[in-house]
Amino acid sequence: ADFFPRALPAWRTQPYARYPAQRVVDAFLRARPRHRPGSRWHYSNFGVAVLGHALAAATGTPWEDLIATHVLRPLGLHDTALRAGSPATDAVGHTKDGRTPTDGFDAGGFQAAGAVRGTPHDLLTFLEAHLHPDGSPLRDALRAVRVPVLRRGLGHRHTHTLTWFRHPADGGPMYFHSGATLGQQAFLGFRPDTGTALAAVCTRRFRAGDPFVATAYALLAGDGT
Repeated sequence: ADFFPRALPAWRTQPYARYPAQRVVDAFLRARPRHRPGSRWHYSNFGVAVLGHALAAATGTPWEDLIATHVLRPLGLHDTALRAGSPATDAVGHTKDGRTPTDGFDAGGFQAAGAVRGTPHDLLTFLEAHLHPDGSPLRDALRAVRVPVLRRGLGHRHTHTLTWFRHPADGGPMYFHSGATLGQQAFLGFRPDTGTALAAVCTRRFRAGDPFVATAYALLAGDGT
């Protein structure tokens, strides 16, 4: 694929914006697998982006409409969207110095891999549904994403579900995921054994030795308070 040659000139600003949807699909169609499907694990924004386009093509429905119909509305995430809002509602990200503002993130053809914009309240509402799936219209899906689909690491202690990293903790597993753009960071996680969840957000770009994710992880892995 030609993602890096196109993205590198804008690596510190909007690398994904230079790679529209059709180019993502074309790159996938040209790719040749190096290993048997299911035999290797790689964290892949590209893979999730392709999955989003595949679902949209299979259903004849834009990805934005699919996620709104099947996820956002059923979970009551009324302030979550895939497009930028107004300056009054969107949090402004910053560079590594924490002071210089950055432009809003443009996911280009990678919408399914990171275009969702949500409020702290909606993030907690999302986690509440995962903690108490039986009360949700998406109960079956919420239960399904707790099930490990692969194991890796020393002694295979670290497992992955379809959507979460799953690590062992005192009393039971903890589920979490983190992510970042060029101006913001986020960490979401929950622990069924303690009935607690954590949503942490930061309006500064990741930097070497950044304590944000490690601190959020430690809070969740501790006593759940």
